[in-house]
Amino acid sequence: MRSLISAATTIATAAAALLLQLPVRAADLPPALAQTENRIVPVAAWGGTPADPAKARKHTIKHITLHHQGEPFPEGKDPQLYLRKLQTWSRNTKHWLDIPYHYIIDLDGRIYEGRSIDYAGDTNTEYDPTGHALIEVVGNFEEVQPNQKQLDATADLMALLAMKYNVAPATIHGHKDYSAQTVCPGVNLYRYLENGYLRDQVTQRLQSSLSK
Repeated sequence: MRSLISAATTIATAAAALLLQLPVRAADLPPALAQTENRIVPVAAWGGTPADPAKARKHTIKHITLHHQGEPFPEGKDPQLYLRKLQTWSRNTKHWLDIPYHYIIDLDGRIYEGRSIDYAGDTNTEYDPTGHALIEVVGNFEEVQPNQKQLDATADLMALLAMKYNVAPATIHGHKDYSAQTVCPGVNLYRYLENGYLRDQVTQRLQSSLSK
């Protein structure tokens, strides 16, 4: 009985936060979304280092925006080595605060923490990513198709972010929706935004989480 009461309280808190336009605390996440958060690989676990908060731009999440790597990512490539190299390049070559994306999804659907979600991202294009939760999926989706593990992980993560930061699935877009200078996230990944698949998957996950 106590566990049922606790579950009901968690769902009620999450639902109330959606209605009141308040962020949902991690402790109040429904179980399925909490599982997604728990499987995110933190920066320290892949060998990265934290950014200097004194150089960061704080922001409030209002959008969820999908990117691709834009380069081939062959089977067998080490995603953690890729992340360490991306962090070094971002800081030393681009002189950015950190990896430009908040989350990175590999070929196996593993989700990695990149830049702290508390800090606005960076981009090579003209749009201002302040207020955007940035998700990168590895690969060049002008050339290859996303696999189902990547699509499932993307939908899981987007649902988690939608719940935590109280942003509607309608705010989910691709990089190219904000910039005329890019084809990112690539035609083969963008079609899952264009046809409504990802927004529908996110909506289903949110509805399922709140109904249990």
